[in-house]
Amino acid sequence: MTWVSIDLNADLGEGFGRWRLTDDEELLSVVTSANVACGFHAGDAATMRRVCALAAERGVRIGAQVSYRDLAGFGRRSMDVPADELATEVAYQIGALEVFARAAGARVSYVKPHGALYNRVVHDEQQAEAVVEGVMLTGERLPLLGLPGSVLHTMAEKAGLPVVAEAFADRAYAADGTLVPRGRAGAVLTDADAVVERSVSMARFGVVTSHCGRSVGVRARSLCLHGDTEGAVALARRVRGQLEESGVRVEAFV
Repeated sequence: MTWVSIDLNADLGEGFGRWRLTDDEELLSVVTSANVACGFHAGDAATMRRVCALAAERGVRIGAQVSYRDLAGFGRRSMDVPADELATEVAYQIGALEVFARAAGARVSYVKPHGALYNRVVHDEQQAEAVVEGVMLTGERLPLLGLPGSVLHTMAEKAGLPVVAEAFADRAYAADGTLVPRGRAGAVLTDADAVVERSVSMARFGVVTSHCGRSVGVRARSLCLHGDTEGAVALARRVRGQLEESGVRVEAFV
């Protein structure tokens, strides 16, 4: 019996030139949505084009993973970017990816902030509003993928944009439902069995055990599987397999 459906997303195209971080081809055989780096934290034109073509071929939805302009820090350093500048740069990144998505016979279907920007817009109204403005500049009502209860989602809904709640299979949660910062011990989970178990719990029951041992509600429509960790492809396959065995239908949210 199918209890619920969930989308599986992963950050892809996170390379630059000859350097590649993620196994895009293999992960695209597992996930249903691809968050494609748009050149600011990783990715270049050739990489974006290649990943869009592969995603379209496999029927995987293409999302623009927008970031602060931070190639050196992989987009994980918080930056105080003026709101109008950030909005323009978000629109620029979406537009760049849209060219290659269209060339592959697809479209950019949603937007997801990356790294420091993702965490910043959970609480920062000005930066969240700038991301929303950047999406609006494209002229498309693209859904925003982000943390449930975030300021980003509040701002997006006020602007009439769809929002999609996201959970993380391999990240530790604080008691308030936010992610434990990457700099803290235990922030990224490496126990494959634990990641699989948490994935099923979040998909079927909407709960996860926090870093301090409390149960936290994380009802989400999409589950993120990080592609930049060791054994990412094998883990992603295990997660999808266990979800389906548990009666969860795996399908894109758009």
